[in-house]
Amino acid sequence: MSASRHGVMSATILDHVRVILYEPQNPINIAAVVRAMKNMGVGTLRLVRPVEYDPYRLEGIAHGTQDVIERIERYETFEEASADCHLLAAFTARRRAARWTRLDPKQTAARLLDHAGRGEGSALVFGREDHGLPNEILDLCHVHVSIPTTEHASLNLAQAALIGLYELHLAAGDATRVIAPPRKAAPPPEPVDFERFFADWTRALDAIQFFKTRNEETIMRTVRSLTYRANPDMRELMLVRAMALETMHHIERVRRAAAASPPTEE
Repeated sequence: MSASRHGVMSATILDHVRVILYEPQNPINIAAVVRAMKNMGVGTLRLVRPVEYDPYRLEGIAHGTQDVIERIERYETFEEASADCHLLAAFTARRRAARWTRLDPKQTAARLLDHAGRGEGSALVFGREDHGLPNEILDLCHVHVSIPTTEHASLNLAQAALIGLYELHLAAGDATRVIAPPRKAAPPPEPVDFERFFADWTRALDAIQFFKTRNEETIMRTVRSLTYRANPDMRELMLVRAMALETMHHIERVRRAAAASPPTEE
């Protein structure tokens, strides 16, 4: 889902991805997860035996997310919340003896999108703030996800959710956001445009005596190299050229004003 001009999320491949919070204990964390979901284009939040919360209060914390909050689903069991999910990715910092498939968030995003592309439901699963996901829930999940950290592996619930959702958003090719193109694409400069640009800047630098203690040829060769690396379009080149021209015009105006002023009597 992506945010439209009116804040309502429209359909995308991420509609097939859910976020499941198992027994969340703090309404502030629920709101923070909602905010992360809205930013990253995932619109379905499922809560299993959550703490009591006020939807109005959630929207007060996570502004502009009413559409996500209105669709929050509540369940009494994890099995009910995950019944339509073909892939359950459990985020956990716990290490277990069993040989579970363990992925990082980027690998997980690719797996989730693979299922979403086939129209299959999948979910990012997060546990309680104090103890994370219990073994009986981890046993029901298909892959376990570890977020790379230092030895201090203690992320806030919403922080962990944001990392997982961010990688999912990137893996989807930023499909949940449409960036408008420039109003009018500017053409690339012609060789003659570059030469005029360099000539004007040479005169401008000479006017402020920049070459007084510097080698003009060396300086201008560096300016050429820098300009070509920047790869400006015609609009950008003309803007910077205008700076050089205005520098010379300003110096000329100051000189004329000084020449027209009567000499001061001592």
